[in-house]
Amino acid sequence: MRASRFMALAAAALLAGCAGYKLGPSNGLPAGARSVSIKPFSNKTHEPRISEYMAMSLRRQLQAEGSYHLQTSGTPDIWLTGEITRFDRSGLSYATNDVLTPSEYTLTLTAQVTARNANTGRVIFQNEVRGQTYINIGGDLGSAEREAMPILTDKVAQSVINQLTDGAW
Repeated sequence: MRASRFMALAAAALLAGCAGYKLGPSNGLPAGARSVSIKPFSNKTHEPRISEYMAMSLRRQLQAEGSYHLQTSGTPDIWLTGEITRFDRSGLSYATNDVLTPSEYTLTLTAQVTARNANTGRVIFQNEVRGQTYINIGGDLGSAEREAMPILTDKVAQSVINQLTDGAW
């Protein structure tokens, strides 16, 4: 008797936990009902190729999220543009025998992003977005940064796509 009550309570708790879950896109539109075109971001930093990493991350995140259709030609519903304004590298931890030599860095990327209605020109949202990741440089800072750059731009892109799909605009 006790076991059946426990099972009934457990089932009720599980079902209550899923009561607020909604299947499909979170913006209320059918998946792919609106299209987005991503213009290459301008790079105001001294870090090379960061604009290409950003474009690739935005496209990948937009396609993975599924609420919008990525439009590569013609006129979309929304233009997504931006400017990469800062790329910072700061020491996180230092070598035990040399307090001036970092062994790990924090990488931070900042971008100013604008989403605009392609038909009316009205700004849907315009925000500053940041992403951050950590790298262990080992013996080569350049290689460590190249490996971390897609992770860093993915974090910024995820934030942008979340604002586009779930934003209060």
